[in-house]
Amino acid sequence: MIAGSAKCACRAGRAARWRLGLAAALLASAHAALAADAAPLPTDPRPALLTAAAPSAEVVRMTEWIAASDDNAGMPFVIVDKRNARVFGFAGNGGLRGTASALLGLARGDVNPPGIGNRPLSAIGPQDRITAAGRFVAMLGHDLGKADILWVDYASGLSLHRVIRGKPSDQRRRRLMSPIVDDHRISYGCINVPAEFFDRIVRPLFIAKTGIVYVLPETRTLGDVFPGAVSK
Repeated sequence: MIAGSAKCACRAGRAARWRLGLAAALLASAHAALAADAAPLPTDPRPALLTAAAPSAEVVRMTEWIAASDDNAGMPFVIVDKRNARVFGFAGNGGLRGTASALLGLARGDVNPPGIGNRPLSAIGPQDRITAAGRFVAMLGHDLGKADILWVDYASGLSLHRVIRGKPSDQRRRRLMSPIVDDHRISYGCINVPAEFFDRIVRPLFIAKTGIVYVLPETRTLGDVFPGAVSK
């Protein structure tokens, strides 16, 4: 197991003085004229690709429910499998675009602590560094700098972004390659993915459009968070 700690700049306490400005930038960037950079989406769901990606039973169940219920309403979507520290990116028609390992919140849990989006990093203890489960309407935006990220839950400061360098002791890139799931628990709650996955899968899927991010639970049951996925 790899030792270390982490920071996630996008989950810093988002003070009121820049909340409105960032919201405006988020909306502007989501509708920027960048559609020409988007890769073409597949025209068929190609379920064989998902089988080849060896997803967990819960990921398979979620994809089947999403397809049957049209829960994504034709929008692109991402499934985050916290228990296995993997993310899956899908086109709006359900076609798998790619999968990758991910770094997640240090603490296990499925519900955000109160006021997490307004806390400074110094006030977010290890027990509160949670990647919350749920269904989120997501869109591209920017962090406090110039980097583009996928805002998963803006109110709580939760985003999906390229893996950051962090401190040398964090060993984030090494963690991404580790087969040990516990090694992938390092962030303040944000979802870190390989830069190539973000640039080739996430960004083209969500550019100039909104989509859905489904974060699967790890301490609660799938039915607790997504009752439709397990209903008979």
